[in-house]
Amino acid sequence: MSATIPFADALSVLRAAAEETRLRILVLLGEGELSVSDLTDILGQSQPRISRHLKLLVEAGLVVRHREGAWAFFRLREGVAGLVAPLIAALDAAEPPLSEDRARLQAVRAQRAEAAQTFFARLAPQWDRVRSLHVPEATVEAAVLDVLGEGPVGSLVDLGTGTGRMLGLLARRASRATGLDANHAMLSVARANLERQGLTRIDLRQGDIHAPPFGRASFDLVLIHQVLHYLDDPARALREAARLVAPGGRLLVVDFAPHTLEFLREDEAHRRLGFAPEQVSGWLAEAGLTDLRLRHLAPTGGAEHQLTVTLWLAHHPEAAADRQIGADQRIGPGLPDRAVA
Repeated sequence: MSATIPFADALSVLRAAAEETRLRILVLLGEGELSVSDLTDILGQSQPRISRHLKLLVEAGLVVRHREGAWAFFRLREGVAGLVAPLIAALDAAEPPLSEDRARLQAVRAQRAEAAQTFFARLAPQWDRVRSLHVPEATVEAAVLDVLGEGPVGSLVDLGTGTGRMLGLLARRASRATGLDANHAMLSVARANLERQGLTRIDLRQGDIHAPPFGRASFDLVLIHQVLHYLDDPARALREAARLVAPGGRLLVVDFAPHTLEFLREDEAHRRLGFAPEQVSGWLAEAGLTDLRLRHLAPTGGAEHQLTVTLWLAHHPEAAADRQIGADQRIGPGLPDRAVA
């Protein structure tokens, strides 16, 4: 038997969608989240008018609003009201004004990508310097995929998403993908990178990793990739990350093993010079996670490669017995996985 909705709710949804500008907004948001400024540029209407239409769509439950610093972004609500989704899908995107809206949307995205690349180009030299000190990113990503295993990962959040690289790696295997970062400029880079990969339905949020704006047990997979060494209180960040793990879920941490490269603290704002395996494992255990697994990716290139990357995979206790990593799952240049007592 199909689900039903109250008559009043249906009336509210249909009234909200039954206006030209609001229907155009819904179609545009079907392509991915957009800011008020984006919609103003695309639709050629004033900011107060666009904001008024968005307010009605939010009140009708069709659209979700979230803040990113001084900006506000909007996206379709997950599983957007069944009465409207088929209508949006049935519209002819090649017919004006939808075709014109889509062309302007592509122009807005191109401008966004150009701005993101300019920002990234300024940071690239220092990032390249750090990357040269450890195994290639492709090796780390292969290890991430290997320890997670094949198949869907469920709902995913990447805490400290940065450029969105991990979301690009895993989002297609996720039922729902979210990225959190404190830096608006980095979120702009992530948004542009993901759009370039055709990943337009990812929810990107600005927020503090020490107080992520999500409810308890919200995600099946929580990821913290190369973030802990920037934090003043990594233990607190891990407690908050563990809070987000749903029953049956997992938390994956990727960071550096202990090292003595003091210049990374002075030049690259690293607060911690890596982490001992037992240190992170202890924090994860204190946060209530179990079945802790380690993998080390040791440097292979001589003196210029001086950082070991470590992966910690922990499970919600209800899933520990079902998701152990088999002894035959290995990756070439790293050390074998081992359980932590």
